[in-house]
Amino acid sequence: MRSETEKNSVIVRVSDAGAQRSAQGWTSGFLGMLIFSGSLPATRLAVLEFEPLFLTAMRAVIAAFLAMTALGVMRQRWPQRHDLMPLVLVAVGVVIGFPLLTALALQHTTSAHALVYIGLLPLATACFGVLRGGERPKAAFWLFSMLGGVFVAAFALSQGAGGSWIGDVFMVAAVLLCGLGYAEGAILTRKLGGWQVISWALVVALPLTAAVAMGSAPAAWPQVSLGAWLSLGYISLFSMWIGFIFWYRGLALGGIAAVGQLQLLQPFFGLALAGLILHETIQPSMIAVMAGVLVCVYGAKRFSR
Repeated sequence: MRSETEKNSVIVRVSDAGAQRSAQGWTSGFLGMLIFSGSLPATRLAVLEFEPLFLTAMRAVIAAFLAMTALGVMRQRWPQRHDLMPLVLVAVGVVIGFPLLTALALQHTTSAHALVYIGLLPLATACFGVLRGGERPKAAFWLFSMLGGVFVAAFALSQGAGGSWIGDVFMVAAVLLCGLGYAEGAILTRKLGGWQVISWALVVALPLTAAVAMGSAPAAWPQVSLGAWLSLGYISLFSMWIGFIFWYRGLALGGIAAVGQLQLLQPFFGLALAGLILHETIQPSMIAVMAGVLVCVYGAKRFSR
């Protein structure tokens, strides 16, 4: 009888610990998503005065120097050899691919329209979570996730709200690379830690990003507004580094597929910022699509495990 009681006590403690980890993961993931919400509006503002290639490289270079400082102060050891390829995939996905492709997309579309594509990120992240992280969500999860993707795709095909097919193609490619970077980063976070993963990924990409920044720098600096400089500062410090510290920790603790669904909330915050800062028109169709997608994400979350 005592043995059975002790066994039940252990099960309860394990269950409580799992629930606590999940709660911490969702909280950390929410903070990361909130920080990312300002990325596209800030990029849209910056790309009006900076070339996309220079902007992508420069934000990574600034963040890399901050990351190297933190790694040095905290005396972090170099990653092991078998961690280098995952770090390269993180760098390709979130340090180079997503920022560059979104900057290119925002030359052809408004940030409000581009933000809708963030609705595809949970599905992309979940797919890579299965392929790379070994997660196995229930069948109903995929049904809700795919239905949410259909809502977003249907909106994109309407070509409304300042969209263009070129911008749409760039955004789809950006989402796929970002999903890969999220999954790889979450897996590594369980071993290295969230801030260490994004910091080492920035360092790995630094030789390339520094070369591109120097090669794409304007010969004569144009008149750049304070808003553009502040936008560059935001996407360098918050979007490229601090946001990932919270986001990767959230994915690692709460599950890649589950916490990844929080990305569906990002368009709501991003749309509000686009309207507030850039004075872009938010059409009712966008809100309707986001409402439908949000219902799908809630259903997907329930069946993520």
